[in-house]
Amino acid sequence: MFPRRGDIWLVNFNPAKGSEQKGMRPALIIQNDIGNEVSPVTIVAAISSVTKAYPINVEIKPAESGLTKDSVVKLNQIRTIDKERLIRRLGRLDSQKMKEVNSALMLSLGLQVLK
Repeated sequence: MFPRRGDIWLVNFNPAKGSEQKGMRPALIIQNDIGNEVSPVTIVAAISSVTKAYPINVEIKPAESGLTKDSVVKLNQIRTIDKERLIRRLGRLDSQKMKEVNSALMLSLGLQVLK
């Protein structure tokens, strides 16, 4: 089994430096599923229960995430990690919530949709 985009996993972020998220914490898989299937690494966004309302944070509730507290996906805390850092799957976000993640990720990375 490999992680899928939209899954929430418990991740070991240690070691970390400075203001990077650290410790064991949930994270959202944001890499595409082809990459998740074939690569030894994946891309994640850290999740925090410190819920500050920033345009690059996406609020998630326990009922929609598998988590125990109101939380935010922090799209300014994205990181490529080895899959060995993945501890266990905690839940999954639905497609509507992933649209919010996509918008916040585009804002965080300075990307625009071409028309």
